Amino acid sequence: MPFDLPQRAPQQTPFERLGGRDVVHQIVEDFYRRVEADAVLRPLFPPDLEAGIERQKLFLEQWLGGMPLYSMTVGQPMLRRRHFPFVIGPEHADRWLTHMRAAFEASGVDASVAAEIMQRLDALAVHMINASADVPRGPLPPGM
Repeated sequence: MPFDLPQRAPQQTPFERLGGRDVVHQIVEDFYRRVEADAVLRPLFPPDLEAGIERQKLFLEQWLGGMPLYSMTVGQPMLRRRHFPFVIGPEHADRWLTHMRAAFEASGVDASVAAEIMQRLDALAVHMINASADVPRGPLPPGM
């Protein structure tokens, strides 16, 4: 006699729990407004922020469990390598996290969801620190 196993509800991704694409876009746009006004962090970014804003939206959506649009349009994330041209120290990582945390708070995302995502972003920001690393500082070759 066959028996039925209890059905488990599918788990939502962090992307779904925070509210999807519109919320990701709101967070990224708010984050970049904060970066624009940061005298320490702003010099790490190019003069025109628009391309970076769009890539950040794609990356964050994918990283949080949404569509893999970043990989489909830009390629494999390779985040640490993509950031080698920029000398990133602990202060930069801290300021980046401060602005991202503030953008999450301003978005109205549930505090427990924001805390879960920020915990993951904390580790990612530390991973980006490369100021004392002997790494290639040139940009990635085309197509990478």
